Amino acid sequence: MSNYFYVSPQQLINDRAEFAQKGIARGRSILAAIYDVGVVMVAENPSASLNKISEIYDRIAFAGVGRYNEFDRLREAGIRWADGTGFTYSREDVDARALANYYAQHIGDMFTEGPKPLEVEILVAQLGGTLRPTKLYRVAYEGTLTDEPHFAVLGGDAETIRSRFEASEAEPDGLATTLRHAVAALAGPERTIPVEDLEVCILEDRGGRRTFARLSDAEVATLLTE
Repeated sequence: MSNYFYVSPQQLINDRAEFAQKGIARGRSILAAIYDVGVVMVAENPSASLNKISEIYDRIAFAGVGRYNEFDRLREAGIRWADGTGFTYSREDVDARALANYYAQHIGDMFTEGPKPLEVEILVAQLGGTLRPTKLYRVAYEGTLTDEPHFAVLGGDAETIRSRFEASEAEPDGLATTLRHAVAALAGPERTIPVEDLEVCILEDRGGRRTFARLSDAEVATLLTE
């Protein structure tokens, strides 16, 4: 006679959540914040080639923490979704909220029905324009979609970093000030993050169609000393 083992649905969800949270917590954090004319995204990332922050479309960026291979596949899927939507309709129809919802549905389905939940947490950032406002959307490991009004922290010790940043930045400021506050929040009071271990990207209008830029170590160092 075969033995059947029963696991309650609540216990199954709790086990999956714990599994995903442990994977995400092992990753170093990312902080994204809206400043006076754009969005800055800062990650502690010693690797020069395995980027956590990337461009998705003209005014949209992506950031991910957790298992690199899993959130990089999500990044690639987001690019295909954005390119397909822009080609089928128009470039103005590519919206960060719709992309974040696309991600939330997929991550949520994997959490409840997949062989294992994705060990990822992602952010979709949008620079505002004539049709849409500047937005930050965070998608958690179970597919929960959150509209973050001013800044968002992913991975690692997110709550502690969030508290440090809230204490230093009451409202959106310039890029240099916001970047200094973000780096200080990521590092904490007892250590310093070397410039070469920082991955810093921005969304900002510079007169062209594309708004994403990856800042060099020299540019980051200059901003941190302003």
